[in-house]
Amino acid sequence: MAQEEKTVVTKEGYQELVNELDHMLHEVRQDVIRELQEARAQGDLSENADYDAARERQARVEARIRDLESMIANAQIIDEKDSKKSKKTVKLGSTVKILDMESNTEEVYTIVGSVEADPLNGKLSNLTPLAIALLDSKVGDTPTVTQIEEPYKVKILEIK
Repeated sequence: MAQEEKTVVTKEGYQELVNELDHMLHEVRQDVIRELQEARAQGDLSENADYDAARERQARVEARIRDLESMIANAQIIDEKDSKKSKKTVKLGSTVKILDMESNTEEVYTIVGSVEADPLNGKLSNLTPLAIALLDSKVGDTPTVTQIEEPYKVKILEIK
């Protein structure tokens, strides 16, 4: 049996996964069961669109539950205390203020695991080219973001 990949998350991200699993198990799954029962009550299942839709939803819900259970079982929680102690270099869990050298704009990102990534809210996956360039850099460094069509440089202004 292949070893599952670790799911890198912050403590808050782990709690969000646990909360979502709880919601899926105790609320969403129960809603699907009710939908299936109501669809069955309509009679002939061979041409019952409501029953087919409920079965499809059940499959999606059960797949998500399995995914969540796997992510939780294989969670590697980022030790944010280490990130806070080590404000000298960018690590998982660090919040970094950077200057895009091309556009001369400042941006702030928190480096998180891919499960928690939300770039529109400043949470950058550790697997993105920008995060890869930033990791292990120090304030004042100007790493080059590669693994993209047009590489560019950023300057690290602050690490929190």
